[in-house]
Amino acid sequence: MFKFTTVLVAAMGFCSVVSAQAYPDKPVDLVVPFAPGGTVNLTARLLATRMSQVLGQPVIVDNKPGAGGAIGAAFVARARADGYTLLYATMGSQVIQPLLSRNLPFSPSKDFAPIALFATVPNVLAVSASTPARSMAELLQYARANPGKLNMGSAGQGSVNHMIGELFMLRSGVKFTHVPYKGAGPAAADLLSGQIQVLFVNLPTVQPYVKSGRVRLLGVASRQRNAAIPDVPTFEELGIKNAETESWSALMAPAGTSPQVIRKLQDTVRSIIVEPEMVRRLTAQGAQPFYGSGSEMARLLADDNRRWNEVIKHANVQLE
Repeated sequence: MFKFTTVLVAAMGFCSVVSAQAYPDKPVDLVVPFAPGGTVNLTARLLATRMSQVLGQPVIVDNKPGAGGAIGAAFVARARADGYTLLYATMGSQVIQPLLSRNLPFSPSKDFAPIALFATVPNVLAVSASTPARSMAELLQYARANPGKLNMGSAGQGSVNHMIGELFMLRSGVKFTHVPYKGAGPAAADLLSGQIQVLFVNLPTVQPYVKSGRVRLLGVASRQRNAAIPDVPTFEELGIKNAETESWSALMAPAGTSPQVIRKLQDTVRSIIVEPEMVRRLTAQGAQPFYGSGSEMARLLADDNRRWNEVIKHANVQLE
């Protein structure tokens, strides 16, 4: 009986290895937990197209929006852990929404296997051209003298850009009045018309309006200046410490996915991210390639959880 059990276990292990080596032998679904359009969707499709070519099987983008990314993430958490259903995860879906939601249908730390970071997108402080402040110093001076008078738009209560605004207010000591919208697009439209004066948003959303002079950028929330906007200083340069926030995107699989499959996907992303054409295409979208292994991603998640938990508690942010 012992010999039979040993042989059976060995055979099962052999089959698992063979299966992982053959992976993928059918199409792979890449779930994007947001609606089509926007930087997250665009970078996901860039990755999916190139993964299809490298892996030799279609990688199909499947948009499952809703609940700040929670619906799509929950779908992947419940999927079979065979490498054929993957999540294009973001800081919003894996960190901020879980901290804000009381009845989340998945555990960010237990239900997913981190694969690799893929890209970051710089967040900027944009102001309407009608706003008197032409520099960060002028904005801070006005905001401190007139607390709450400037309206700060966002893509909604608890959205990434709302949280970046709360982090900025915490670190700078100013107070804006938060005006939530149903998406970054409507918020940007009202920034153009002057209905709101301040918007923390990823660069691609407002970049066309900066070129036309309808929006001014006063700072970028990243550790280094962005190559697409080299004249815009970082928050750190402007004296606002510990307020840098780059929105990241990453590949995740359901927990329990074979280590061999995880390694193959990691190797795939690592090879894709250094290709000159991929770098060029990401840069054209206002994004930056940013590879990190599963362990590096786990550390990033832990750091982000600590930071956003502090901001949520300080600002008493609650979902409506």
